[in-house]
Amino acid sequence: MKIEGSSALVTGGGSGLGEATARMLAARGAIVHVMDLNEDAAVRVAADIGGIAIAGDVASEADAGRAITNAGEAGDGLRILVNCAGIGPAARVIGRDGPMPLGDFEKVIRVNLMGTFNMMRLAAAHMADLPELDDKARGAIVNTASVAATDGQIGQVAYSASKGAIVSMALPAARELARFGIRVNTIAPGIFATPLLKSLPAEVQQSLAASIPYPSRLGDPAEYADAVRFCIENQYLNAEVIRLDGAIRMQPK
Repeated sequence: MKIEGSSALVTGGGSGLGEATARMLAARGAIVHVMDLNEDAAVRVAADIGGIAIAGDVASEADAGRAITNAGEAGDGLRILVNCAGIGPAARVIGRDGPMPLGDFEKVIRVNLMGTFNMMRLAAAHMADLPELDDKARGAIVNTASVAATDGQIGQVAYSASKGAIVSMALPAARELARFGIRVNTIAPGIFATPLLKSLPAEVQQSLAASIPYPSRLGDPAEYADAVRFCIENQYLNAEVIRLDGAIRMQPK
């Protein structure tokens, strides 16, 4: 599907993988809507790329609906959704203070899983009513999982559960939305040089990079964005989960 001229919505677009994706889409001629819970971050990125900033919570029905409506009014309607919003606090099932608070687990599931599904369901409903493009296409959705979906480490039980569910949604969602000409793909990134990782001490970053078989470095968010581009433009790619990780397999801790 062609990116140029299409209306696109990127969640978590104010930093990291989402920001790189927003910049890639803008460079290729899309009308980019940058959604982020951090309004200042969304405004900064949108202003830099000539996009539109949308402040909101992906797990909120009202916020998500407003974002879809805004993006749907651009171009010939919302054609591209990329879900990058997510959180990843570490917590053990049994920590020093006892069992993990249920609310902590619920928050990760709410943002990562329910937020992704919330945006996907509303975007798909909008796309289904759009006129067909070439090859009967109406839209493309790219979700973000993680290698933690299969290689979860100690302290990642909530995060892994949320990302594993996103992986599991890829096939049934793609099958269901196929009749509308909407494709659903998922990218499972490994260790990327996001703002969070860049805040770690240099020796920690070097240790993480050394654990990656090849190339032995942190992933560049631009490489994630390029994978998103491939997912959008390659019309035969559907229901796929792409590991983007330099062949790493995470150790228990």
